[in-house]
Amino acid sequence: MRKWAIGCLMTIIAITLVIIATVWIIDPYFHFHKPFSFVSYRLYDERYTNDGISRHFDYDTIITGTSMAQNFKPSEADQIFGVKSVKETFSGAGFKELSENLDRALRRNENLKTIIWSVDFNALIRDKDYDIYDGYPEYLYDDNLFNDVCYVFNKEIWYEGVIPNLVMTLTGQERTTLDAYSAWDKELGYEHVMSGYDRWEERAEMRPGLSAEEETMVEENIRQNIVELANRYPNTTFYLFYTPYSICWWDYLNQEGLMLQQFEAERIATSLLLECPNIRLYNFNNRYDLILDFDNYRDKEHYGAHVNSWILQWIADGEGLVTLDNYEELLEQERQYFLNYDYEEIFNE
Repeated sequence: MRKWAIGCLMTIIAITLVIIATVWIIDPYFHFHKPFSFVSYRLYDERYTNDGISRHFDYDTIITGTSMAQNFKPSEADQIFGVKSVKETFSGAGFKELSENLDRALRRNENLKTIIWSVDFNALIRDKDYDIYDGYPEYLYDDNLFNDVCYVFNKEIWYEGVIPNLVMTLTGQERTTLDAYSAWDKELGYEHVMSGYDRWEERAEMRPGLSAEEETMVEENIRQNIVELANRYPNTTFYLFYTPYSICWWDYLNQEGLMLQQFEAERIATSLLLECPNIRLYNFNNRYDLILDFDNYRDKEHYGAHVNSWILQWIADGEGLVTLDNYEELLEQERQYFLNYDYEEIFNE
């Protein structure tokens, strides 16, 4: 009986050690170490993978944002800016989630000197702590060794990470590149944009602007999640750009009477961002060749991968740069253009 008990115990210990060793070696979300050259990694779940990229990859630049940034190619950024970049996007994220991820990365990597960040233009008027995601793998974000059992002995980690990586490695499949990581490829064009656009038939009365409470919301959102972060890391340059949506999105603002609110939110956000000497802010809302061409979009907001490539080049060339000297003039031009645009012609195509 004693030998049987010892045998069972040794078997359990051996199985446990094999499990620990397998997860440590494969480490699908890079929690323990940087990627091994002999493992084929399936980069898939952003909220599980990004913190590991921050911890263990070799980089001096992060490209981040929501789905509006998923089609950026780090290889293009490396070539254009002469950097070594990684991509860490969070679909549907609020500014707080993006900011907290960057803060962790900046604390860990003293070589991180450049951030390229797509600032969702439709997210300015939001609570500073806005968050729609539930169930964060917080055990991956901290440095507590004890809660790593939630990683090592997690069946979801095995089903979604360890096993797929093992299969890819054993069958000789290529690992997911950072260019392909989180990227999407969907059909673009007028038909696809309109198929997902539910337009109000009667135009609502235009609201005059933001309430005092909404003004405070915009200010707190920008200050807490972007300005304070930039001020904590003065030696890092933040390249921010407002995401340029299609003319259909501007029609949505016009129909629902929200356009003046958006301009006021932009004014507040811009004035705050320009207070930071290490923030370079870009606005492409006057790139009508982009905004008016439905072949660039899959819905009223999301543009295709080729637009992400254009944006990288525009930033490098200084196009669309917003400064303290020109932002009021640019905002007034934007107001006049979109307030007076003939939106009905969109639906005559």
